[in-house]
Amino acid sequence: MRPFTFNPGPRLLAGPDQATALADKLPPGPCLLVTDQDLIRLGLTDAYCEAIGKDRELVIFDSVEADPSKETLLAATEAGRAAAVTSVVGFGGGSPMDVAKLAAYLLGSGDELDQIWGVNIAQGRRLPLALVPTTAGTGSEATPISVITCEGGVKLAVNSPPLIGDWAVLDATLTLGLPAHVTAATGIDAIVHAVEAYTSARLKNPLSDALAREALRLLSANLLTAIEQPRNLEARSAMLLGAHLAGLAFSNAPVAGVHALAYPLGGLHHLPHGLSNALMLRHVLGHNLEAARELYAELAEVIEPDCAGQGSQARAALLIERLDDLARRSGLPLRLRDHGIAFDECPLLGKEAMRQTRLLVNNPCEISESDAQRLYEAAW
Repeated sequence: MRPFTFNPGPRLLAGPDQATALADKLPPGPCLLVTDQDLIRLGLTDAYCEAIGKDRELVIFDSVEADPSKETLLAATEAGRAAAVTSVVGFGGGSPMDVAKLAAYLLGSGDELDQIWGVNIAQGRRLPLALVPTTAGTGSEATPISVITCEGGVKLAVNSPPLIGDWAVLDATLTLGLPAHVTAATGIDAIVHAVEAYTSARLKNPLSDALAREALRLLSANLLTAIEQPRNLEARSAMLLGAHLAGLAFSNAPVAGVHALAYPLGGLHHLPHGLSNALMLRHVLGHNLEAARELYAELAEVIEPDCAGQGSQARAALLIERLDDLARRSGLPLRLRDHGIAFDECPLLGKEAMRQTRLLVNNPCEISESDAQRLYEAAW
């Protein structure tokens, strides 16, 4: 066995109606709850706010937007500082959780944000942190990564173990009734996490592999059911667990080219992150096909066990075909033109993708600027 390191992530509270259990895990003193206005409006936060606020002051910051900005992060941090909070809860999709993780770190460590971008630079102590996902996709509750949109639409990340939460809550009742397009986009995002973790050129290891395979099995088997039967608790629970396992996998074996090419679509055009991944999935996997053939072939058997007798080339191609079919059947429009992106933007997108060096280095093969432009053109 080759030497490897593995971070097991946060402790879990799994099952329906975990609000009181989570409140009991938080320390005394004011708590900053980071969320968004839609979740407040829908009432999804009610039970958690009531339980957490029963014995402590609750400071609600609900101004998080999709692809949260640096300004939003700093505003959340200032809200926590003004109330002298002693803990932070991130409640929502990847955006509120990413803001909560970095706010907890900045409040606890006193570090300056612009000094900690990158991998393993943030080494201070954060405030106690709990994360409650309301979508089955980002896996942010499992990871040490926070992605923030900065000047010019550029996405920067802090990736360091202090950002891993103390607790994560997997309460599938919070995902019941999610709109089909949200379920689809976040589900494809989680599938990409599993595939890219399994094929990562850096830090791939036996534990991340096992988690990625089980995540892909759960997600691929339940995504369409969750879309077609939005109140199916069994399917929603499987999706939430699959997304968490994929998050654990890619927090140890980092994601690569699909994400690198997805980020400019979110940063420049504000497309949801999962949708951006879906738009580039088939094209990047096709680019990687020969370099990752054996690993893609292994993953094909997770989705379709009957293909085990076929050669690796056929199985690898089958994986790409099945994932593309799953994305199409999920109802997502899968062409850049469907989202108002002009063909003549492809050179700019290719240039912007080259900024994602922390992701491109993990890809099974090189993606040059000309490659990236070609892949955007193929996706158009």
